[in-house]
Amino acid sequence: MKLPDVLFPTYVQMLRALSAWLVKAEAQRPDGGAEALLSARLAADMFPLSTQVRFACVQAQEGVFRLQGKAFPPSVETLLNEGRNAADRPGSMAEAKARIEETLALVDAAASQELAVDPDAPIAHALPAGMIFDFTAGQYVRDWALPQFYFHVMTAYAILRAEGVELGKADYVAHMFAYLRPGTMPEH
Repeated sequence: MKLPDVLFPTYVQMLRALSAWLVKAEAQRPDGGAEALLSARLAADMFPLSTQVRFACVQAQEGVFRLQGKAFPPSVETLLNEGRNAADRPGSMAEAKARIEETLALVDAAASQELAVDPDAPIAHALPAGMIFDFTAGQYVRDWALPQFYFHVMTAYAILRAEGVELGKADYVAHMFAYLRPGTMPEH
């Protein structure tokens, strides 16, 4: 299996789920109540929901550009800055969903190309603190791209749940219902 065939569909599935969770939050908290969720955190020293959404998008965009061997466009830095400053300016649910849609469009465009990535190709990943990780492309996907992406998506899910948004496992794995064998869904 090719690395983009693992990474890109995962981004699409989970970003669509994240967007659906925000829609559910809006439906359950009408009259602007959902906007306050964007400032919610799991712990005082963690980033708020608005940052988790943006950083999930950053992780997806970075993964796409790294596997394509391209430099990051300004949109990645914009998302990072929005996320870093979300405590002071969390933005709106509409903006959060727009960032997800922009990222989905980028991933979809990359997925439509036939991208051959050598799993042994070197990838150097520099962090703002000056640390640099040297990976192969396969290690990058397995050990960085997927875990970092899921960290932010799962933290967003946990924040919404902790704030009382009614979400369940079916919301988290909604993409799995495409594989459900007909006639095997339990009736309640």
